[in-house]
This record gives sequence, structure tokens and C-alpha cells, in this order.
Amino acid sequence: MIPHDDDAILLFRNTMRITAGHLDEFRSAIERAVSFARRHGPQLMVQTFVDEDRMLAHSFQLYRDSDAVRTHWRLSDPYIQEVMEHCRVERFEVFGHPDADVTEGIRAALGEQCELTFSPRVAGFVRL
Repeated sequence: MIPHDDDAILLFRNTMRITAGHLDEFRSAIERAVSFARRHGPQLMVQTFVDEDRMLAHSFQLYRDSDAVRTHWRLSDPYIQEVMEHCRVERFEVFGHPDADVTEGIRAALGEQCELTFSPRVAGFVRL
């Protein structure tokens, strides 16, 4: 289903540094989290990629709007916590314009631990 308001769409890119010796545990935790999101989450898309040589993971999540992000946080917190036992966020990029509540939630969750950027949407479309 294509969102009704393309201007509300949010794309998150989360770059995570996998803890040395935790690659297998990280992969398992990510697989459980994505499986849960696929069944219950509000995301329109979730994709995670691992660069084993650099021990980096890149997660992309597409949301219909800020309400969907809040729903994701409420439902997925235990899975997020499990993943975070095996990595740390190195960079978090927000594409689109989340509402003030979601913006503050992202800032509060990340604190000063990583680089955080916001890039407003100019144009685009979603074809699912």
C-alpha cells in the first residue's frame, strides 16, 4: 500500500559497529527483530546489511509517518535492546521530517553516542 502523504514518509539509516566476537549473536538478534517487525511492525520496509570485514551493519527502515515510528518503538523495544547488546550505533541518519515528538525521541535515545543527521525530503515516490 502506498502512503497517502508522501511528505510524511521517513527513512532511517542506522549504521552500527558490531562488538568484536559478537557477529553471530548480532546476526541472530537482528534476524529475530526483523522477523518480529515483518509480522507485527508498522514499517513499510526493513533491510539490514552486514559488512563483516569492517564489522559494520547498516539498517534501513521506511515508515509511513511519525505515528508509525512511535508504534515501532512501543512494540519492538525488547528486540531493539537485544540487538544493542551486540553493537553500538555509530551513525544515525533520518531522511524526511519527523514530528517534534519523534525528533526528540531519537535525540534522547542516541544522546551523544553517535553522529545524528536529518535531511528533509525534496521529492520522490514509493512503489511497493
